[in-house]
Amino acid sequence: MPNTPPKVSIIFPVKNEGINVKNTCDSLFNVKTNVEFETIIINDASEDKCCDFLSTYPHKQKIRLINAQGIGPSNARNLGAQEASHDYLLFCDAHLTFENFWIDRLLFHLLAGNSDVVCPAIGSMDAPHIVGFGQSLSQNLKVTWNNRRKALFETAIIPGGCFIIPKKVFTDVGGFETGFSSWGHEDVEISIKLWLFGYRCHCEPNVKILHLFRTSHPYQVHFDDLNYNQLRMAYLHFSEARIAKLRQMISRTSAVKKVEQKVLGDGAKTKRAEYLSKRSVSDDEFFKKFSINF
Repeated sequence: MPNTPPKVSIIFPVKNEGINVKNTCDSLFNVKTNVEFETIIINDASEDKCCDFLSTYPHKQKIRLINAQGIGPSNARNLGAQEASHDYLLFCDAHLTFENFWIDRLLFHLLAGNSDVVCPAIGSMDAPHIVGFGQSLSQNLKVTWNNRRKALFETAIIPGGCFIIPKKVFTDVGGFETGFSSWGHEDVEISIKLWLFGYRCHCEPNVKILHLFRTSHPYQVHFDDLNYNQLRMAYLHFSEARIAKLRQMISRTSAVKKVEQKVLGDGAKTKRAEYLSKRSVSDDEFFKKFSINF
């Protein structure tokens, strides 16, 4: 039986994106690729009619619109993966601009066995010369951008704004964290989980997409929700000492006991035990590998 060419499912979580969704779709369908793909838009309870253009869009037959009811960006992405028909998943923000053959060149590294997850370089739509190359974490667990390197290289954190992953890998790690109902830390959590489960995350610096970096979100983001997500991530993947360190950090800005009670009440310890039984790399090894002093 002849091998069939690999196909990709491109998943866009959307919430109150305005004209950005159309602009992103326009770019997607106007660049060149030799890869067959489907497009899945998860409209997560948008209130600005940002997906209404699809009813008359020239490429509407190539787009599946799925409406969700405020499930959050992690679960919106998971829903897109669940609905995907193809073996490779490309997660993208709905405010991007693409270049020719970007899909082909990212997919190449998965097919060649060079990596398990690949992100492109990400430039600013407003200032394209400002470019980040995958991400890492500071000693306070703040996201930092890597500097450019000449060729494919390992990156601690895969930016959630654009990356490609085999569906079987995504399924094996349980996808994005289902306990995150709001924005924040979802790309950090899945990146750490991938490394701990023995998968490799890379940046391809010679493929660049442009991203609209916004000064505010088009939806409400609550500080306690951010702290909840970060502390939940720690309970799922970190040593007791690192959990205690993060608890102390959060206590300066939030009612940490209330946040922690919610994390524990939502079953974080049960999920932690499941993850500890499956992972092949310790969090000590992860932090040491990428020289993250936390």
